[in-house]
Amino acid sequence: MNVKSMAGAFASISGIMTENKDYLVELDQQNGDGDLGIYMDAGFKAVSDYIAATEETDLGKIFLKLSGIFNETAPSSLGTIISIGLMGMAKSLKGKTDAGIPEIAGAMETGIAAIMEKAKSKPGEKTILDSLCPGIEVLKYSGSQEEAVVWANALEAASKGSESTKDMKSVHGRAAYYAEKSIGILDGGSVVGKLIFEGICKKYKS
Repeated sequence: MNVKSMAGAFASISGIMTENKDYLVELDQQNGDGDLGIYMDAGFKAVSDYIAATEETDLGKIFLKLSGIFNETAPSSLGTIISIGLMGMAKSLKGKTDAGIPEIAGAMETGIAAIMEKAKSKPGEKTILDSLCPGIEVLKYSGSQEEAVVWANALEAASKGSESTKDMKSVHGRAAYYAEKSIGILDGGSVVGKLIFEGICKKYKS
């Protein structure tokens, strides 16, 4: 991954978020504010636009900038969480102008650790972590497989993780007020995590 490939990946993720904007809104209306799709569409479009135009090559500096942009353009609980994750990735990628899948997986894992610390959350609590964490685990143990295959496998793991949130009870945010009633409902945040991997996979297919 360098700036050019990163721009392609984020453009693809942005496109996926736009395509699923209404779907994310519908999911969020079940036990949230109903604005999830609106903020995710705006946030990923803003960061995609920045990367497409930047002349910066330091991946760490770019991700640090993305963190601020996302926090500003997606002012929501998930927007803040993703911003924290991007900031964690920035620290891990500081000084790098190119990164392979092992470095990307390590950066994403650092981002996840930052999210869990700040949000006091962990996998199994019906959040974006339930799709991101399984996907990242696949990246960590990808070995010498082709990148397209690795990301496809990561997407499969993230999709299964997202689907598993139907069996979970919400314990964070507004959704926590629904408690037992949240069981059986797919978590919108976990879908966003899955869509991030889907966007990257689509980039490799194009």
